[in-house]
Amino acid sequence: MYLWMKAFHVIFMVTWFAGLFYLPRLFIYHAMDENKASFDLFGVMEKRLFGIMTIGALLTVVFGVALVAMNWSYLISSTWFAVKVFFILALFGYHFWCYKIMILFREGRNQKSHVWYRWFNEAPAIALIAIVVMVVVRPFQA
Repeated sequence: MYLWMKAFHVIFMVTWFAGLFYLPRLFIYHAMDENKASFDLFGVMEKRLFGIMTIGALLTVVFGVALVAMNWSYLISSTWFAVKVFFILALFGYHFWCYKIMILFREGRNQKSHVWYRWFNEAPAIALIAIVVMVVVRPFQA
């Protein structure tokens, strides 16, 4: 059963990250004045993608909690696990920030340039690298 939980955890993590990578890419296009004709379409795409990535995030957590429930040793003295949880919490902050940005675009109140969104788009990649290294390499494990 543990391997099934892990498989679904990874599947929904990939779903979540697909959204975390693509939604800011939509913001880049949405922030470019030459794309004004497509702004309504971007709004629809952003809303739908946000829904899918939110489901992915929640199911990632559900299956992650199930994995921890099956192996409590992660919580006892696993520094790598604590670092992983830190980056997951940061990702939820980023996820919420994406929601706020989506609302700003919907209300026509975006003040950021497409260049700013290009930099904003890099944050999930850093978190992904950190999380994968923590899980696979476990650098702080004794």
